[in-house]
Amino acid sequence: MNIVGIIPSRFASTRFPGKPLIDIGGKTMIQRVYEQASKSKSLNKVVVATDDLKIEQHVKSFGGNVVMTSEAHQSGTDRCFEAINKISADADVVINIQGDEPFIHPEQIDLVASCFINPEVQIATLVKKMSSVEDLFSNTIMKVVMNKKGEGIYFSRQAIPYIRGKEPKDWLNHFTFYKHIGIYAYTVKTLKEITALPQSSLELAESLEQLRWIENGYKIKVEITDYESVSVDAPEDLKKLAKYM
Repeated sequence: MNIVGIIPSRFASTRFPGKPLIDIGGKTMIQRVYEQASKSKSLNKVVVATDDLKIEQHVKSFGGNVVMTSEAHQSGTDRCFEAINKISADADVVINIQGDEPFIHPEQIDLVASCFINPEVQIATLVKKMSSVEDLFSNTIMKVVMNKKGEGIYFSRQAIPYIRGKEPKDWLNHFTFYKHIGIYAYTVKTLKEITALPQSSLELAESLEQLRWIENGYKIKVEITDYESVSVDAPEDLKKLAKYM
């Protein structure tokens, strides 16, 4: 199976402009993500998909693969679809690797790739068991509920499900909650289909594109990882990286 890892990378981030090129212990964030992804045993190729010439030139400077894509894309999924059309006509699966997770574990990439051993899988992603009440009620951390088949049936910024009759501070003692780890994988056929869909009502309500897929009947296979995911959304998040250096 030909699996391609694509790292969407924009320079013009609203909360953190120039984020891909910030220095983290002597290497830029995008270089760290690229090097970690390249350690995956499942990927045939790793490519940065960007809309910025500075990022393109930088990726080339450390010997990475890079492709220029449109500035108009609304999501990393859309950017992945343009990129895969430019770089690989025979790819079977695309893994969308977040460009703001400089210490992503290669094992996480391999885990999500393993979902496609089952030919019926259309989309796959990862979750991790939650242990923090603060995370549970943070609207920047996505929560996921799954069915008995290991498929994500809803993603939300809210803590789901609601635990009736219990104090919110005690919810983690009465139910196993899962947070979403932001890596997606899709068959190329499915990627083509979902990028052609109009935005849905649930997606617009929560600003989560995976809800568009679910509303349109696509199944999202979920695997559970024990590895933590640390993303950099704003400059203050850099402090979280200290223990990984």
